[in-house]
Amino acid sequence: MIIALEEAKHKLNAFRADIEELGSALRIDELRSDVEALEATTLDPNFWNDQTTSGKTLRQIKQLKDKIEAYDNLATKLEDTIMMAELAIEENDEGLTDEILADVAAIEAEEERQRIEILLSGEYDKNNAIISFHPGAGGTEAQDWAQMLYRMYTRWGEKHGYNVKLLDWLDGEEAGLKSATIMIEGINAYGYLKSENGVHRLVRVSPFDSSGRRHTSFASVEVMPEFDDDNTIELRDEDLEITAHRSSGAGGQHVNKTDSAIRITHLPTGIVVGCQTERSQLQNKETALKMLKSKLMEIKQREKLEKIEDIKGNKTNIEWGAQIRSYVFMPYTLAKDTRTGYEDGNIQAVMDGEIDGFINAYLKENAGK
Repeated sequence: MIIALEEAKHKLNAFRADIEELGSALRIDELRSDVEALEATTLDPNFWNDQTTSGKTLRQIKQLKDKIEAYDNLATKLEDTIMMAELAIEENDEGLTDEILADVAAIEAEEERQRIEILLSGEYDKNNAIISFHPGAGGTEAQDWAQMLYRMYTRWGEKHGYNVKLLDWLDGEEAGLKSATIMIEGINAYGYLKSENGVHRLVRVSPFDSSGRRHTSFASVEVMPEFDDDNTIELRDEDLEITAHRSSGAGGQHVNKTDSAIRITHLPTGIVVGCQTERSQLQNKETALKMLKSKLMEIKQREKLEKIEDIKGNKTNIEWGAQIRSYVFMPYTLAKDTRTGYEDGNIQAVMDGEIDGFINAYLKENAGK
């Protein structure tokens, strides 16, 4: 066991250079100066006159402080663990071995997390993420698969401390869902989840098939950033078909059972959005309009279009050959990303939201693109 402690100490000492290099990559010293400069602006007597600007400044200060604190905590934990390992070796105390080895793994994981975060440099990576789920052809089987994906991303968001908010839900005919939309609120939500945009394929023995046959199902996951309402997307009343309907589905007690749910169709593109979880029809309408603007802006950015009239709203077919990832439950268990080649044989953990390996592999492969 003492040998294990010696190896851990050697590994930790070698890790010092990695942590220092990480600090340079994160520009920690510059971030400290930025915080000082921003905090100085809050002392201006006129700072609170513009609530929008002051709110953004305070959020920016918190984001920077959180990043600095995470790095400082990592550096401190490294030094504390080195000291603990040296003491255990000196005292010939093998009782601390498991704790030290666990700390080594935790330090490696946190260093990896912060290094991945450096890759989130896209213009909208820091924004909240809006995720919509749509089953492909196949009726109940595909609708159930769409709900499984809804659960997977909800679990991922909760495990990472994000606020997951249900915006819209349409029940499936027998099980699952016809469509659903959630908002994942928090720093870098879109940056992490943009990798998940696309068609997801499931292979399993269907619980809806009495013959126990194997089925292949498809569902699409649409991920877009929540954009600030900066009026770059103008919506004309004559282009909008707005209908009210009764809420239903997974919202439970949080969904109003009145005709307050709103569905908006953007007639020029055929894009449909809905919201049913706010307290009033007006709030649902405002949220749905914001979702529509985000969707139009995302397409406009992705297609590099000059004006709103060029947006067609075309979607990839939710079928074989278009998938970004396959999830196989039978005859073996494996989730494999077709873009990066990353795979995970623990399919249950993946469906419980353990998808960081897929996300990180995508971010690393697409760094700088």
